[in-house]
Amino acid sequence: MSASQATLPSLMGIPDGSTEAGKEKNVPVYDLETKNVPVERYDIIDDEGSSLDPVYTAKARILGDAFQEMGMGKYQWYLFFLTGFGWFSDNLWPVVTGLLLPPTINEFQYQGAWLKFAQALGSLAGCAFWGISSDIWGRRWSFNLTLFITGVFAMAAGASPNATALCALVAAWSVGVGGNLPVDSAVFLEFIPPSHQYLLTVLSVWWAIGQLVGSLVAWPLIAKFSCASASDCPRSSNEGWRYFLYAMGGVMTVLFLIRFCFFHLHESPKFLMGRGRDAEAVQVVHQVARFNGKESSLTLNMLQEVDRAFAEKEKNDVADRANAKARKRTGIKASLVRTLKTFSMEHVKGLFATRKLAFSTTILIIIWALIGLAFPLYNGFIPYFLATRGADFGDGSVYITYRNQVILSVVGLPGALIAGWMVELPYLGRKGTLATSTVVTGVFLFAATTARSSNALLGWNCAYSVTSNIMYGVLYAISPELFPAKDRGTGSALVASANHICGALAPIVAIYTNLTTSVPIYVAGAAFILGGLLAFLLPFEPRGKASV
Repeated sequence: MSASQATLPSLMGIPDGSTEAGKEKNVPVYDLETKNVPVERYDIIDDEGSSLDPVYTAKARILGDAFQEMGMGKYQWYLFFLTGFGWFSDNLWPVVTGLLLPPTINEFQYQGAWLKFAQALGSLAGCAFWGISSDIWGRRWSFNLTLFITGVFAMAAGASPNATALCALVAAWSVGVGGNLPVDSAVFLEFIPPSHQYLLTVLSVWWAIGQLVGSLVAWPLIAKFSCASASDCPRSSNEGWRYFLYAMGGVMTVLFLIRFCFFHLHESPKFLMGRGRDAEAVQVVHQVARFNGKESSLTLNMLQEVDRAFAEKEKNDVADRANAKARKRTGIKASLVRTLKTFSMEHVKGLFATRKLAFSTTILIIIWALIGLAFPLYNGFIPYFLATRGADFGDGSVYITYRNQVILSVVGLPGALIAGWMVELPYLGRKGTLATSTVVTGVFLFAATTARSSNALLGWNCAYSVTSNIMYGVLYAISPELFPAKDRGTGSALVASANHICGALAPIVAIYTNLTTSVPIYVAGAAFILGGLLAFLLPFEPRGKASV
């Protein structure tokens, strides 16, 4: 069934089989006329008989069909840029902490891996907090506050008197950074038509831009205002990294102001509907349509008919009558119950409901965990690796180190665009693109250990930069699509937790394997290759399907 022709029985999971059956049972039928490309609905397992709130699900699908009818307009393209700020921040700040390592280690004489550990802990806390709070408070405040918190604490970190204060403030700004993707991806997906879900992959171009901007700003500041070595490094001759933090914190503040002052983000219609505010949800859809110069055929009666149709169904269903009161509500209490149930064993079990689904879920968790270990283990220490390996080759100056970081950022930019193209290829799709790019990323890391000159090392790292950007672009897009609708929140929480927990372990691995050796690179490369091989085993390919 296409998004343009959705009957209420199918939306609610009522197995009456046809439009005519719906008419016989006095269940309304809606036919949204649209010129947009129909999109097939995609669910891994049938929701029939599940504990998923059928009223909430039916209304969510009606809202999704309304956006499909509307198509991709000005409002959605503005969101592409504004939510892109979240991707920008998500990669900028891990790069920032990596760029801070050489000058802060020289000044404070501390074990630099602890800076990355503080970042990982803050990101883990932020991912959990903002993801849940956006379901309670709404998307708008979370959408804006994440950037504000990042900017304020980053600028404060520029005045850090010692390594302890610096690590604490890095953890604080990372709480804001950790909430960017959970909130921004929800905002973007809840306003775009299903036919344009591939843009979630393309959004990772902002991820690459974040790395580029950080590297470009760090290059002149840190290269010019930094100590040459740890033997003589007073604060007065090592102010570059502080200027860098002031600048990047200022950028985040400007991005916050652009979001907050120059664009009106409507509250998510699905969030409003989940709180029992159907009239406001319909109003938002019409406001967005008018902003795009279009009209929407969605009416409040369509959503209200869902309640009436389900009430009629339950009159004839004695078994469900006891649960009717709790299941048919979409108010605050019901919304909170759904949020809390995200973490219940009931939804965890749903991710392992069949042998094939259990295999898919397990593979995804392991892939996220492996990449969560490998990426920060190498990417977070790239400036340090470039500096130390460059010194071994006789050209490890601060200038060359940060120049090379800029080059890596530039060559990584096409990665997101390549990923957006590859995921739509019939013989690759999401699964093939993820598997191939992840394996090749690991291979390039192993190849980097064979470099015998700075130019050779730079070349291998350039290749790594492209393939790793492809990998992450696909990873963020494929994961939600591979979970059944009723358990998608739990699945996303599981894989994100695995990623951040292993990300917190990466600095510890770096400490005990010695960053001056190639052991951390071997560990990261092996983790990438194993994750890529596992991706080939994923049993589902969601290319061309629409998640609901």
